[in-house]
Amino acid sequence: MPHLTRTRRHASGTELRPGVGVPGYAHPLLAPIEWGELTRPGTPLHWVVLNVSDGPGARPDPHCLEAAGRLRNAGIRVLGHLDTRYGTRNFGELISDAHRFVDWYRVDGFLLERCPADHAGLPEVRRTVATLRVIRDAAHIVLGHGIHPHPGYADLADQLVTFSGPWSDYRWSQVAEWTADHSPERFCHFVHGVPRPHLTEALSIARRQGAATVWITDHTDGGGGADPWEAMPGYWDEFVSRVGTGVSE
Repeated sequence: MPHLTRTRRHASGTELRPGVGVPGYAHPLLAPIEWGELTRPGTPLHWVVLNVSDGPGARPDPHCLEAAGRLRNAGIRVLGHLDTRYGTRNFGELISDAHRFVDWYRVDGFLLERCPADHAGLPEVRRTVATLRVIRDAAHIVLGHGIHPHPGYADLADQLVTFSGPWSDYRWSQVAEWTADHSPERFCHFVHGVPRPHLTEALSIARRQGAATVWITDHTDGGGGADPWEAMPGYWDEFVSRVGTGVSE
């Protein structure tokens, strides 16, 4: 993978206004404080992912309906979580889940988790995204590669997740050269296991690499056995105040 060797466009400290993308909290019954914090005035949210039960679930969940409704009433974009299983997911199942997300929770778009990243996966992802845009007019589509994908994916979606992983990898990461041809608003980084003293450094890496949407947390994946995104960071207030314009006290 080629790395950045020239100055990024649109990425100066004065131009780039990053915000928070929430990859998906635990169920509102298990994380009521987390969901409540998202509607605090001044929180610089770009979007929040709703994952009811590895997707939309088998029937409408009243607690998730309430949580999604509060966010949308506050003007916050809600995305439905669709797991593509690296391109192995049945297309019909994927689209059926998308319909349920729209019909039940009125989502504003979708995060395609575990999205293929190679050239071979482009046609099927293109087909999927085109169908999602028919299902939900003006859908905001985020492709959750977790790595730098083939540059052709940038033509398909609103945003790409080009890093998702631990701080131990992120602090030494480099950016693909082709991303310099796109604005920072096109890219997202999710980083877990970031100690509080390194929060500023992690945000600086995101700015330098040109990712406008970020999620940084001190929680870890426990060696692969836990979900580091299901709770808010222990330094939530400091995180959001450093990312955006601050939160109300």
